[in-house]
Amino acid sequence: MLLQRYRDSQRINHWLIVLLFLCAGLSGLAFFHPSLYFLSHLFGGGPWARILHPYMGVLMVVAFAFLAAQMWRDNLWTDADSQWMRQSKDMISGATKEDVQPAHKYNAGQKVVFWIMAVSLTILFVTGFMFWHAWFPDGNILMRRVAVVLHSASAAILILTIIIHVYAAIWVKGSFRAMTRGTVTDTWAAHHHPLWHKAAKERPRA
Repeated sequence: MLLQRYRDSQRINHWLIVLLFLCAGLSGLAFFHPSLYFLSHLFGGGPWARILHPYMGVLMVVAFAFLAAQMWRDNLWTDADSQWMRQSKDMISGATKEDVQPAHKYNAGQKVVFWIMAVSLTILFVTGFMFWHAWFPDGNILMRRVAVVLHSASAAILILTIIIHVYAAIWVKGSFRAMTRGTVTDTWAAHHHPLWHKAAKERPRA
């Protein structure tokens, strides 16, 4: 039996964010260090990479905002999440599901990823505008330098978070299916998200 975890619109939104993240990330890295400048050729060279980067970044933030508006309630922190975090080492060591705090639609680790992404993208959005020369040619030099440092730090944190997110999706067998087909198996839901599984089973069918 299969359970619907994501609607088509949510999955399209998710993969749009993935595409924009790759484009904004690679174009941004091209200017992060001279050794990475070759990445600018993916976008038609340095000038075009510089022009396109902020627009792709803004589109990524907007796309994430639409997705976050639908998911933020399911990512609110609870006491159960604090207990889940305390047991995370046991889970990595191979503890059975009976020994671990049951999770609802998202476990504590997924919620941490969600909020790190939300905060990082907010900082990237605000600081990016602070030194966007095309629209704000005049500005305080010190303010711009601080904005660049915060922008770079937030980008690094976001990239590391996404790497962990992708690794976890591959590591937990059956998770990738949720964002490719929109459904998960009954067994997967009962094992990894028993509280959500119970609620989904009790929900009346359309």
